[in-house]
Amino acid sequence: MAQYSVGDKAPDFELIESMESAWKLSEHLGGKNIVMLLFPLAFSPPCTEELCSMRDGFREFQDLDADVIAASIDSPFVLAKWKEELGLPFPLLSDFNNEVCQEFNACHAALGPLQGVAKRSAFVIDNTGIIRFSWISDDPGILPPLDEIKKVLDKLD
Repeated sequence: MAQYSVGDKAPDFELIESMESAWKLSEHLGGKNIVMLLFPLAFSPPCTEELCSMRDGFREFQDLDADVIAASIDSPFVLAKWKEELGLPFPLLSDFNNEVCQEFNACHAALGPLQGVAKRSAFVIDNTGIIRFSWISDDPGILPPLDEIKKVLDKLD
């Protein structure tokens, strides 16, 4: 597993958006900065709280010239349903094969009876592909520091 730090080039990755489409980092560089959230499981109370906070503050991230993506190991079918129920204005992406959370060294070895679940994580990747913020929590109940993320975005061109 790689360990990426602030200042490192983010690895190019591709996540499943639906059974017909994928979201690839390299196709989104050159435009807006990217806030990438990894979360353990759809429909869980802390994950619902996190993504509703992002939904409710989405305009602030747009004003800071950032796109938001969020990913978990849930299937694209589960994520599509959850996105619809929560009215989320940003993509929910499936890391079903556990590749991105492993690439970013952000997977729980075990979370209760489940293995390979993403740790709650947040990354800011600038429009050139450089990681400008990295936060990974071993505690799935702790939410990302959104104010810190906004401060990082505010300093980016």
